[in-house]
Amino acid sequence: MPPRSRRTDALSRDRIVDAAIDLLDDSGADALTFRALGGALNTGSGAIYHHIAGKDELLAAATDAVLRPILAAPAGGRDPRETIRGLALTLFDTIDAHPWLATQVMADPGRPANLLLSERIGGAVLAMGPPEDALFDAATAIVGYVLGSAAQNAANARSDLARSGPSREELLGGVAARIGQLDPDEFPYLRRIAATMADHDDRAQFLAGLDLLLAGIDAL
Repeated sequence: MPPRSRRTDALSRDRIVDAAIDLLDDSGADALTFRALGGALNTGSGAIYHHIAGKDELLAAATDAVLRPILAAPAGGRDPRETIRGLALTLFDTIDAHPWLATQVMADPGRPANLLLSERIGGAVLAMGPPEDALFDAATAIVGYVLGSAAQNAANARSDLARSGPSREELLGGVAARIGQLDPDEFPYLRRIAATMADHDDRAQFLAGLDLLLAGIDAL
């Protein structure tokens, strides 16, 4: 039997998943095909199928590879609110770096890493001591806020307008200027927040919204 090529020997599940993450980061889930992956790895689709059964398994593996390292068990005795804030901010930054991630978490919450994410946030909410009948709603509200806000932030940063249009500061300043011309009787809220919107920091606003949710859970 002739010796196997070094290229085939070097191919592994980990290499495939790493290459998939690179493709996902660059072009999104729609562009992740086994043909594109084979081109990135200099191999054929058949060799990839030897390690990964299909795209769903590949997306699950990529999601797990990105999520699991940031979902370590929290230190004992830590305030659960700080646990939630720390994990939420880490997720916000991770989804900013991997904008496809939020969709994958929301698409199949039964994947192993997604279950672990729910447990980490839900466990911290449980430690806050809400009423039993509010526990599920409280935890899912936190998860939904974190994933939704982070996904929107990542999408905004990679929109066609963000890539080829004005800077973020110029864009928000222009929106604020247009709001300033609106009828204050018809748009009282927008007129009130125009200046704040123009100067806001996305991460700080994200944490402020999270703190409002945590305060609401504390008040239950």
